[in-house]
Amino acid sequence: MRRTPKDTSESARKISRRALVLGAAQLGVVGALGLRMRSMQIEQADQYRLLADENRINIHLLAPPRGLIFDINGIPLAANDQNYRIVMVREDAGDVEDVLARLSRLVPLPPEAIENALEELARSAFVPVTIADRLSWEDITRVTVNAPALPGVIAEVGLSRGYPMRSDMAHVVGYVGPVSDYDLSRTDDNDPLLRIPRFQIGKTGVENKMESALRGSAGSRRIEVNAVGRVMRELDRQEGIPGANLQLTVDARLQNYIQVRMQGESAAAVVIDVENGDLRAIGSAPSFDPNLFVRGISGADWRALNEDKYLPLSAKAVQGAYPPGSTFKMVTAMAALENGDIDPEETIFCRGYIDVSGTRFHCWKRAGHGNMNLHDGLAQSCDVFYYEIAQRVGIDKMAEMARKFGIGVRHDVPLSAISGGLAPDKAWKAGLHGEEWRIGDTVNAAIGQGYVLASPLQLAVMTARIATGRSVTPRLVHAIDGVEQPSGAGEPLDLNENFLRRIRQAMYSVSNNNRGTAFGSRIVEDAFRMAGKTGTSQVRRITTEERAAGVISNADLPWERRDHALYVSFAPFENPKYAVAVVVEHGGGGSTAAAPVARDILLQALYDGTPPLTAYPASARDRIAEQQRTLELRDIVPPPSTDRA
Repeated sequence: MRRTPKDTSESARKISRRALVLGAAQLGVVGALGLRMRSMQIEQADQYRLLADENRINIHLLAPPRGLIFDINGIPLAANDQNYRIVMVREDAGDVEDVLARLSRLVPLPPEAIENALEELARSAFVPVTIADRLSWEDITRVTVNAPALPGVIAEVGLSRGYPMRSDMAHVVGYVGPVSDYDLSRTDDNDPLLRIPRFQIGKTGVENKMESALRGSAGSRRIEVNAVGRVMRELDRQEGIPGANLQLTVDARLQNYIQVRMQGESAAAVVIDVENGDLRAIGSAPSFDPNLFVRGISGADWRALNEDKYLPLSAKAVQGAYPPGSTFKMVTAMAALENGDIDPEETIFCRGYIDVSGTRFHCWKRAGHGNMNLHDGLAQSCDVFYYEIAQRVGIDKMAEMARKFGIGVRHDVPLSAISGGLAPDKAWKAGLHGEEWRIGDTVNAAIGQGYVLASPLQLAVMTARIATGRSVTPRLVHAIDGVEQPSGAGEPLDLNENFLRRIRQAMYSVSNNNRGTAFGSRIVEDAFRMAGKTGTSQVRRITTEERAAGVISNADLPWERRDHALYVSFAPFENPKYAVAVVVEHGGGGSTAAAPVARDILLQALYDGTPPLTAYPASARDRIAEQQRTLELRDIVPPPSTDRA
């Protein structure tokens, strides 16, 4: 059917309107696109350029060199050793298993190392994976010479933590290890360095407590990659800020002597400079090699350390909490003197025991000491004398004096798990046990038994404060990047100096009077005479059944049930320089097990090396000469310059 002219005309008008609408729409779209393109190309150019760069450029963090740790003489305690390692890039290697097989014929690669490498290589084709580290120069040379036959294998040089003093400083310096999920869960530190695979942080000791100073700040490098992630080139590099160097107060040579001297014992010793609070040595025996943990300790080594009954992983000098035994008697005496509960010349009769509330408390000398005043009671360590005066002064005053001398106080030293000890009082027992304090508790506390606990560090601080009359505070970090840290000399204690002098004189008699409990371990060199106090802390009483079976002394008991042996001392008496505290776990009597060790340590510190035999009693010189000959000390030579931190 033919269209009429009218229909044709109307149709033409409709097409023209559609064309106009469509044209306008198209023009609008084109205009919008143009505006958008202008915005993207001109106004947002920097933003999109940055996004493009993010796709093209990868930023890798660079771990900074960890700060070094030195002793007071500049001897390195923690160093960054050159570390030769081998890495592999899967994409460049081709047949990974074949390359690893060839590599294993050149350098030692345990089966587990190959398995781990294959797992890591499977995750990414372009990321370098460490195959082996801590290789020798000879190993690296063999790999380099055979490089054409080892595609994808790269020999690198880096830094790895090392501890040249090995077991001597393990409990002081500590060690580093890779960041774990557990570490991240315990910290609010958002440092991106912690996200670097295998990045190492301090796990124990100074390495852990001074982590923020030792770590430094991250550097970075910009890497250009292609669309599939292959590294094309390094654009630029910004090195990180190295960690701070630390100079500790410890003397590496004295520390080595202590560790060797205590070999074969489960023991601890602390040496403190009474002039400034510097900790010259903090020894715990037995010890361990911290390098084992840095390099990845084997299961056998871990079991050996963990199952040793002497607990080599425990820093006994600061973590151990022991009944102080008779070394606590100076606290009891000072509390009674300051409170006016006893006159220094008053005598108390010791018949070998005292009955308190229906319980008999014995003196260590079963026959009794007879009449004892303050001086003789301390010099001969009469228990009955202290049972009596403790009842007069009361536990609260004794606890107050203990804390004034540093017992029951957690000292702020950058070491792991420092014990606060315990200076118990009535409020403590009521709050913890819900029980009233009993007079028998006070009697036990008088001689450092019962609830009283102290670490060797606290006992050394107590002795330093008695020797000086100042609130000597222990200091372990001498300087950070050459900036000396505040001294621990302390302010004068609010104590009567005349009473302190009497306590010191009695301690002098402990070591220098022939009736003193440590006379056999005296120093005979007049310039270096020492004052001290023996202590024996009971671990477990011998039961009636055991006595009936023939167990009458410590020597008859298993090692772990024997008494602890303690000794505290300072020297020289006239002008104190060092204070020492020694604890020999299950060593028996303080006079026989701990006092000789403390005497030897003091002389080693005072002479800054091996002392002459003339400093020892004549009867002991042959034995001491043999001891000096057989001790296997490290040959430690300080660097020529003293400015090392």
